[in-house]
Amino acid sequence: MFTRRPRRRRVVTAAAASACVAFAAGWFVIGSASAGTLSGTLYRDPDSQVVRWVSANPNDSRMPVIRDKVASQSQARWMANFNVSTVQSEVSAFVSAANAVNQVPVLTSYAIPNRDCGGASAGGAPDLNQYQQWISGYARGLGNRTVIVIMETDALALQTCLSGTEVQQRDQAISTAVQTLKAANPNAKVYLDGGHSAWNSASEQGSRLVAAGVQYADGFFTNVSNFQPLGNELNYGRSIISYLQGRGISGKHQVIDTSRNGGAAGDWCADDNTDRRIGNYPTLNTGDANVDGYLWIKPPGEADGCNYAAGSFQAALAYSLAASAPYPPAGSPTASPSASRSSSSPSASPSASRSPSASASPSRSSGGGACSATYQTVSTWQGGFQAGVTVTAGSAPISGWTVTWTLASGQSITQLWNGTLTTSGSSVTVRNQAYNGSLAAGSSTQFGFTATGNVSTPTLSCTVS
Repeated sequence: MFTRRPRRRRVVTAAAASACVAFAAGWFVIGSASAGTLSGTLYRDPDSQVVRWVSANPNDSRMPVIRDKVASQSQARWMANFNVSTVQSEVSAFVSAANAVNQVPVLTSYAIPNRDCGGASAGGAPDLNQYQQWISGYARGLGNRTVIVIMETDALALQTCLSGTEVQQRDQAISTAVQTLKAANPNAKVYLDGGHSAWNSASEQGSRLVAAGVQYADGFFTNVSNFQPLGNELNYGRSIISYLQGRGISGKHQVIDTSRNGGAAGDWCADDNTDRRIGNYPTLNTGDANVDGYLWIKPPGEADGCNYAAGSFQAALAYSLAASAPYPPAGSPTASPSASRSSSSPSASPSASRSPSASASPSRSSGGGACSATYQTVSTWQGGFQAGVTVTAGSAPISGWTVTWTLASGQSITQLWNGTLTTSGSSVTVRNQAYNGSLAAGSSTQFGFTATGNVSTPTLSCTVS
């Protein structure tokens, strides 16, 4: 039976619609410092819907892409079926499997009464007393090692169907649930609903988090089942953290769902939207002191309930999210050892266009013999920016490429994906990885990076290596 997944509200204001980023916004390869409070390898569920689909469809032309870019990655296990008698064993089985391979499991609790305000993911416990019984069983299954718990998506950001009294009762129930989980396993990392950057304001969401007992939790999550660009979510998270600190609540961190924020923003429902792309591959190594993890909380390919049953796996959705995304970075801790880079897979080169936060400066392209490189600013935030580079082969095939440029004063690259980075002072060299060096005549690939400093448009040089 398919489990329903959280529905996100329509927030298509002019500002939200203008936040789209067409270039894939993620796939970070980060240095040795993990920055957040968590470390380790995220657990990849060998029995997820996408893994079962891959196993059952070996001859489907979409299978290699879905296998290599989706099924290979850690994704949250949703505990959404309300059954007091089985929840402990369900949680324990998942957590124990992760513990057996010394990896960190990610799971949700999704059984609050009046879930999703009766929308596509309606359901949950019949009442709050039975919800607490369910949570008690859930807590007993957590073991005693690190486990990440995503607590009740939409429960705080979406309260339009609740009366004032019902809001207070829900807040108390969530606060009690967090304390129950932490008492059962002090190593459990519990995060409350933070909505997303195009929904409630940071102060409004912060006040809801305080009312629901965020002081007992490890922080909050944002962007579940939504598409807001990473820079927007990072700024939003920092604003919430600042709000909490102003109320005497410190030490709280953010986790961000990056399962489908590598493309356009806008309407939350992706069942028939082909503009989306998977974002950052899951990792606890974020390089940001405020962020404990980039996670795939909403499994790519599982429907919202618009055109397909909520929570059902749809290969067409998974393929549309993954087809133009880069492959997982070399050495990705959750990449499947058996994943192969099929030559028949679509080119991992999403277009870079329509980005409202992109630099107004024109891109500059320089050919270095048999290849050329074109630069595009993708998004900006205070003190930093994200950029993408498209590498295109000339009139003949190439087997490797190298792109070089000079950083502007004050710039420093913090993360880079889909390439191998070397820096010497202000000189930058990026070489292809094993899977994206060979390009047919006229074909392209992309790499991207984030950097600190002011935005500029460098002159690139591309040479065959």
